[in-house]
Amino acid sequence: MSRESDNKKATLALGTQPVGKLLFQYALPAIIAMVASSMYNIIDRAFIGQVVGPIAISGLAITFPFMNLSGAFGAAVGVGSATAISLKLGQKDYLTAEEILGNTVTLNLIIGFGFAVICFIFLDPILYFFGASKDTIPYARSFMQIILLGNVVTHMYFGMNAVLRAASKPRQAMAATIFTVLMNIALDVLFILVLHWGIRGAATATVLSQTMALIYQLKLFSNKKELLHFKRGIYKLKGRLVKNIISVGISPFLMNLCACLVIIFINNQLVRYGGDLSVGSYGIASAISTMFVMIVMGLNQGMQPIAGYNYGAQKLDRVMRVLKIAIIAATIIWTIGWLISMLFPEYLARIFTSDEKLIKLSVFAIRVDMLVTPVVGMQMVVTNFFQCIGKVKVSIFLSLSRQLLFLLPLLYTLPLFFGVNGVWYSLPISDFIAANVANVMMLTYMRKFKKQLKQAQNG
Repeated sequence: MSRESDNKKATLALGTQPVGKLLFQYALPAIIAMVASSMYNIIDRAFIGQVVGPIAISGLAITFPFMNLSGAFGAAVGVGSATAISLKLGQKDYLTAEEILGNTVTLNLIIGFGFAVICFIFLDPILYFFGASKDTIPYARSFMQIILLGNVVTHMYFGMNAVLRAASKPRQAMAATIFTVLMNIALDVLFILVLHWGIRGAATATVLSQTMALIYQLKLFSNKKELLHFKRGIYKLKGRLVKNIISVGISPFLMNLCACLVIIFINNQLVRYGGDLSVGSYGIASAISTMFVMIVMGLNQGMQPIAGYNYGAQKLDRVMRVLKIAIIAATIIWTIGWLISMLFPEYLARIFTSDEKLIKLSVFAIRVDMLVTPVVGMQMVVTNFFQCIGKVKVSIFLSLSRQLLFLLPLLYTLPLFFGVNGVWYSLPISDFIAANVANVMMLTYMRKFKKQLKQAQNG
């Protein structure tokens, strides 16, 4: 039996095997990869905080909006392509799926290069806009100069990993991520501890590790025996394919873009009401919460090909079941995160710094940031679910509601009454409101799906 036949069987299994088994099979590698990815972010920050100092942590936190903005463009292509490929595979349209692969490569090259050039030209003004001060900008600038040099690699790496998962290769996607993490840690030790490159060493380690992983991904897609592989004629951009990719990818793009705007606003409010170390405490708190965000994102990545394929094949009972299982799993994950953060915040803070003032600020930041997280998992899964099945407008609304409709107004008004604490209180309040809105939307669409399913069974 050929490799291509094996791949088709693996893809067809998305519509036949038990949903719980499939979700475990697809989500576990993605979760492992995401945990590994968040771990190297934590290790990067820990190296910088312990070796370079507390102000360097604050400087690194200033770069978060840059990372979110870059991630927004990467998600527009990567997630959009992966979802489009899953839907085409569900419809057994293998030729179009392959063309989407080629267009993904071209879009990543264009956007990755263009983003880097523009940001390089206006780097300092952008960093000051993001909340940098005269003390933190040298660290933020040093980090981002290296990251931007490797921006095309970063875009391509994340895009190819998303396509690997959509092409029924979650283990290979996991392997690429884990390799990146392990190599990044090894290079951190070399560049920061041995060569004393400081924050530039952390950035160089990130770019080099992603470059090596990308070489592995490109080799996989160069294999002509694979169901999806590189070949002539698939790289020329086609309007209908680009429109399809962007129409689906616009939801995660806007979500990341809004995250960028929100972090800019948070950084500026924290500097204004609490100073540079408050920004550093946010960097530490967000590193902890990001760990659990990444786990649920891995779960969502596992759900994506299952929901997309079965929705494309009109198997709505399987679509509803994978959604239910994913919500339960995400709620358990965030509840564990809540318990750890409430019970051991000081131990978590000491991973990143030995500065007692920054530790005290971070303990408070961690507890408030994670205050209502047991309800966050459902909101994340439901938002991703609507994206998976092509309900772009609903996904966009849920993506934007938490950040634009709820969080930004709270970030502006609460500090007027509560000072820097008002910045922190805004986070759990907006999470709680957004989760309830997502719950209403989910229940509304579940009733529609059940009605459609009943009509199909009666028909």
